Amino acid sequence: MDYETDVKYMREALREGRRALEEDEVPIGAVVVAGEQVLGRGYNRVERLKDATAHAEVIAIGAASENLGDWRLEGATLYVTVEPCMMCLGAAFMSRISRVVYGAKDIRSGACGGAVSLGGLKYTDREVIISGGILEEECRGLLQEFFVKLREADGKSE
Repeated sequence: MDYETDVKYMREALREGRRALEEDEVPIGAVVVAGEQVLGRGYNRVERLKDATAHAEVIAIGAASENLGDWRLEGATLYVTVEPCMMCLGAAFMSRISRVVYGAKDIRSGACGGAVSLGGLKYTDREVIISGGILEEECRGLLQEFFVKLREADGKSE
């Protein structure tokens, strides 16, 4: 894919992240794309669903699989506003997504080099291509907006 296409779909992921922000969830959004079609969308729903696995990526992958009627998402790209954690990168890998594109790094739990680097893992001679830094400032800004709002709600703003 080219840079303009990556930007286009990262903007879609950012829209999903803003939905999470509106619901007081950590604002991470994701979309799964194949060709020029968005197959699945998701945003963090951990708090609302009381489910630690309700990350944006897992929800988007599930929606894409449901839309296709198949768990195999070969040839698809996962766009996510923040570097995926180990669970989400594993879900992308196991669903046979071909490419993961993320915005902001996550030094606490990112599995693509932020906290750990699992991007080079191979499974049956297949690997996921990983690209980062697409609309990084915008993606980071959405997270910062959430944490400022959270501190203000806790009465801890300066």
